[in-house]
Amino acid sequence: MRLTVPRVLMVLIGALLLTYAFAIAPTTMSGAEDDPSGRIAKAEPGAAAPSAPPRPAAELFPPAGKAFIGVMTHEGPHDFTAVNRFTAAAKREPQVLLFSSGWASDTFDRALFDRIRDRGMLPMLAWEPWDYRLDQAARKKGFSARKIDRVRSDQPHYRLSRIARGSFDTYLRSWAQGIKSLDYPVAIRFGHEMNGDWYPWCETVNGNRPGDFVKAWRHVHDVFEAVGVKNVIWTWSPNVRWDDSTPKLSTLYPGDDYVDWVGLSGYYGTGALSTYRSFDAIFNQTIKEIRTFTDKPLVITETAASDGNGRKAEWIKQTFQLLPRHRDIIGLIWFEANKEVDWRIASSPAAAKAFARAVAAPRYDFDWSPTMLPRTQIEE
Repeated sequence: MRLTVPRVLMVLIGALLLTYAFAIAPTTMSGAEDDPSGRIAKAEPGAAAPSAPPRPAAELFPPAGKAFIGVMTHEGPHDFTAVNRFTAAAKREPQVLLFSSGWASDTFDRALFDRIRDRGMLPMLAWEPWDYRLDQAARKKGFSARKIDRVRSDQPHYRLSRIARGSFDTYLRSWAQGIKSLDYPVAIRFGHEMNGDWYPWCETVNGNRPGDFVKAWRHVHDVFEAVGVKNVIWTWSPNVRWDDSTPKLSTLYPGDDYVDWVGLSGYYGTGALSTYRSFDAIFNQTIKEIRTFTDKPLVITETAASDGNGRKAEWIKQTFQLLPRHRDIIGLIWFEANKEVDWRIASSPAAAKAFARAVAAPRYDFDWSPTMLPRTQIEE
């Protein structure tokens, strides 16, 4: 083909059009998306990239210098009647509600957690790997306390080694997925009072062996981690030491990487503790032992006083005088139930008055919010 001037011009024009279509136009269009004016934004030499305005730091729960008040009832979020009576007696809304759930019959129910949140309280789940109906049946038959302990602690299906090797993983994942779906934190108090001998997850009963509790705890925690759960406050909660025959707590502790809060159960007024003993006399030995292996914040996850000796109000008053000296205790949960004895503050005008006066102090005056982050370090 002969190359004439017109044909050469046509070829050159075509090449220029192709160059624009494939090289220049896409760059220009991309710049138009970033900049409404159609100009391609360029950073000035040495200029720092623009940064988003800093977000305000989330408030901690409890706030600095504060401690929370919680309550535990038989009915929990299924029926708030007992909570309402406690609130009326205490003249203060509790910031935490602790409730129990057993693995044999309970499935995840978001409504229970939402009811607690809607009342302005942090949900704390006492998650119990057992069939609590055996305990209820033994009580109805009028068994002695010791026989009840033997009946309920002998549940091989819930042996710790079965938990650790994954026998309950489908159940664990269903709860993990449910709790992950919540847009607020939840405290989980798994296998509490594991240093006793009255639950099937205690190491001294049910065919369990030393080291099994830590393996079970870590496995449960790891299942939640694998599901991507980020809103759990893991609460490890032994019973206060009552004699030297109980296991060393350090052997039952899963480690700081697996725990956010340390809880303690301790009461005045039953069994070996029927003689009057102050809060410090009941708790200090165990707190001292715990401080040899962890500095995690402490929560009194279960406490109450009997009025059998007529000193319930006195015990409450003295307890709240002593609590501010324990800077590492960030909360106290009262067991508002009539079980073994009547622990309720609402059952005694004197106890209710003493409790209301104590929690009227400014250190307990704040509201829980779903946006708060748990305090996981002791204040300096």
